[in-house]
Amino acid sequence: MTHDAAPQTPGLAVLVQRPGAADTRLHHGLANLELSVPVGPGTTFDAGSVGKQITAHVAVLSARRGLLGLDRPVSAYLPRFRIPSVTVADLIRHQGGVRDAESLLSLAGLRDLDHYTSHDLLELAYRQTRRCVAPGRFLYSNTGYLLLAAVLHTVHGTDLAQLARRWVFGPLGMTSARFVADPRQVVPGAASSYLPTADGWAHGRRPVALPGPGSLWCSTTDLGRWLTRLGETWPAAHRFVHDREVPYGPADHRPCLYGPGLYADPRRPGDETVFHYGHEQGFSAAALLTRSGLRVVCLANHAAVHADHAADRIVRALRNGEFDDEKLRRIVADVHRRARPPDAGGKPAEPGSDHTELGTYTCADVPGALRLTVADGRLFLWRRGTRDRLAPDGPGAFRADGLRLVAPGPVDPATLRPGRPERFTLHLDRAPGLRYHRTSS
Repeated sequence: MTHDAAPQTPGLAVLVQRPGAADTRLHHGLANLELSVPVGPGTTFDAGSVGKQITAHVAVLSARRGLLGLDRPVSAYLPRFRIPSVTVADLIRHQGGVRDAESLLSLAGLRDLDHYTSHDLLELAYRQTRRCVAPGRFLYSNTGYLLLAAVLHTVHGTDLAQLARRWVFGPLGMTSARFVADPRQVVPGAASSYLPTADGWAHGRRPVALPGPGSLWCSTTDLGRWLTRLGETWPAAHRFVHDREVPYGPADHRPCLYGPGLYADPRRPGDETVFHYGHEQGFSAAALLTRSGLRVVCLANHAAVHADHAADRIVRALRNGEFDDEKLRRIVADVHRRARPPDAGGKPAEPGSDHTELGTYTCADVPGALRLTVADGRLFLWRRGTRDRLAPDGPGAFRADGLRLVAPGPVDPATLRPGRPERFTLHLDRAPGLRYHRTSS
């Protein structure tokens, strides 16, 4: 049964498929605010990282055909890739120690509305010469999947979009599904994404060309078809999907594991769950499959509404025996009600006269430069014209949202003088171990 509601806000589409039961669907809100177009069964959303499982699936199919060696080094396919001993399977499992290039863009001088392409991201990847975490350690990296798509292109002579259409989307009748690498490409039925602001709405998409593995556009119907097929490839003898070709290992959300583009939750033996979430340019997505055949898909175009939160609540209701059409409506209405606009505070573009310059710093792994200043006994890091105020976080260490800066030896911001420190190491959440050296004072 489909329940449609169209409040004048961005929306959410939900599909719940249970073995032996009719599909349950809900379409809530608008796909396009300007034209008052409601979300419907044909609405297509940017599912972001949910597409990693399809990219990994294509790699597994290529390996089964003897065309791709999952245990071969990436450099055998991409000679410009310089990190030694990283295999194709390492990329799939996020164990290659490859820094996430999108995390590096602000350090390289790009701003939120600047245009960048997958080529730009690959160039950042090819600058890296060593693992930034130990072998076997999980570090989520969108760049790893961009490299995986490049490997597939080398092997097959065609891009991921064509391979997915030929091997997955076409055979399964997924007519809405496509990998999009060019923001100018027309996507039929596409929703627009929106960010809530203090006085209305702003568009969430930016003028960038995202790599194919991070730009799967799809409807709930077609993601349901994909999850059905994924369940059919899950042999009873295997704990998780494709775990023979790509063994699962520790992930960033314990006790979950990660394998071929999928997280796995092993806490219900006999009814294990595989899933992935996506958050991309104001869109969010969740796709979940259990061994017993339960399939849940949530897609949203409201930046403050998280599809993964809705999916988690739906699964809890199902497992507690509390799920029905009215319960689904209440869950969706509640996640919308809890959405709040972000703080509207801005950051100055340049340091004022009260800031003392400590120096300009560069890193061999990232183009561009950073600056350090001190004002009122506080340390500030400047990148792409904006600043981060750094709070002390131990001897010689400072922290801000999403980053940690470590200077050699204890550093007291109140006693810093121009020319100090000579160097520091910057750790971003998905790009640790960046070594910066002072080039000027």
